[in-house]
Amino acid sequence: MNGLQPAPPAAPTAPLAPASLLQLIWLASPALPIGGFSYSEVLEAAVDRAGVTNEAAASHWLRDQLRLTLARSDLRVVAQAIPAWRAPDDARIQALNTWVLQTRESSELRLQTEQMGRSLMDWLRVQHPYIAHLQAATRICASPSYPVAFALAASLTGAGVQDCLLSYAFGWAENMTQAAVKAVPLGQSAGQRMLAMLAAEIPTVVAHALHADDADRQAFAPMLAILSAQHETQYSRLFRS
Repeated sequence: MNGLQPAPPAAPTAPLAPASLLQLIWLASPALPIGGFSYSEVLEAAVDRAGVTNEAAASHWLRDQLRLTLARSDLRVVAQAIPAWRAPDDARIQALNTWVLQTRESSELRLQTEQMGRSLMDWLRVQHPYIAHLQAATRICASPSYPVAFALAASLTGAGVQDCLLSYAFGWAENMTQAAVKAVPLGQSAGQRMLAMLAAEIPTVVAHALHADDADRQAFAPMLAILSAQHETQYSRLFRS
């Protein structure tokens, strides 16, 4: 399973309050106005250059991306940033944000995390205009990355870290599935099969992220970096990454 062994069972948690659940669904929605729909996270380049030209290949690509990049990088940052926001621990937040920015290996991948992070912070300021400490929190990082901005939004829901990670991962999976439907291209039924496959994988990768520390975070995906650099000059593109 590409290095992911079964994680220790998570401790039982209390049922999620309806208001918190709705807020997490909202954060995971592709309709959130932060621009996620405009990025394919290199999938478009994989279609053009790496043989991702059918449902089976796209499913394999996205499953590997979930296990090898999202699970080991973004999810672990979100898991660590939520308690830091709740503490609050500004130095920890800034350190996590710097790590995200430094590990984006192409200009377009860095552009994506900065643009989505900035847009999410803008959205939070509009949603909560009269909460002074939140307004200040959204400006702690000069260039907030998306995982760190999502962690701030999720920290406000009152939900446990595990539920917040499930929301983040499913939002990623839904966005990437729609990118595959457009870029390969595929039909909607194929997209639903791919989304079901990713949803079945998500609890395992979330469990691993919950048990990770700083030394476990990593961003090592050479093929993703190479294809992203090539995508920047790809002749015809639908997506910004």
